[in-house]
Amino acid sequence: MEIAVIYIALVLVGLCLGSFAGAMTWRLRSRQLVEDKKNGDEYDKSEYKKLKKLTEATVVNDRSQCLHCSYVLRWYDLIPLVSWISLGGKCRNCRKPIGYVEPLIELGVALFFVLSYMFWPYSLANPLEITRLIIWLVAGVGFAILFLYDTKWFLLPDKINFLIIGLGVLSSVIAVLLSSDIASTLASIGGSVLILSGLYFVLYKISKGRWVGFGDIKLGFGLALLLADYQLAFIAIFAANLIGCIIVIPGMISGKLKRNSHVPFGPLLILGTIVAQLVGLSLVDWYISSLL
Repeated sequence: MEIAVIYIALVLVGLCLGSFAGAMTWRLRSRQLVEDKKNGDEYDKSEYKKLKKLTEATVVNDRSQCLHCSYVLRWYDLIPLVSWISLGGKCRNCRKPIGYVEPLIELGVALFFVLSYMFWPYSLANPLEITRLIIWLVAGVGFAILFLYDTKWFLLPDKINFLIIGLGVLSSVIAVLLSSDIASTLASIGGSVLILSGLYFVLYKISKGRWVGFGDIKLGFGLALLLADYQLAFIAIFAANLIGCIIVIPGMISGKLKRNSHVPFGPLLILGTIVAQLVGLSLVDWYISSLL
């Protein structure tokens, strides 16, 4: 019964924070467009016109609204997943489609919460260990924002990247505090950073920013700190590239992708990190046992 309550709570909190992640993504994008216009950079004028209204509210009176008709959503329009289903995926006022991104990100964060608890590889026997799991779950909300933002606009916002880095620092500190061999743990954290961030820094320098963006380097730094283990970092980068191949190769065969097509790597790196964190230690144990 206790386990069932925990899973129900994780689903409900995940849905709510997934809704928050979706709303935050659009607000970050609207502010990015305003900043681009102010700096004289290129920007999508139609998108700017559509999203500018999101920047006009203050923190106190900021309310979610329809991007088509500016209808201010009531509380009963904001119930995660339920409101979207009851309205048939359309705005209550203008009846224009809301889209599938919102419910998918809500479900995605809820699934992330459940799987993280189900497959968490570390003990939860004391407050520090529980705190590390909570930090990982909070980071998952940031993952959702970065995943959506990079997929849609090929950009990883600094504000969320720095949030992930900050959470990674806290997670690494806890890993050190829980370690019986502090020197080895610090070395492993350093190796993780070199693998997930250092490698992309080298690629960034060699390609002069054509192969990877600097945002990927920042993201890799935060993810490396969250993993705090060089072995998991290897698995993360391998899983990210494997997932990329699974997506890109069929796309190239079908002609939907070309050799010069731009594929955002941030979402792949996030997925690879999730795989590494949740099942990486089991994979390492299996690999080592298979060699013995």
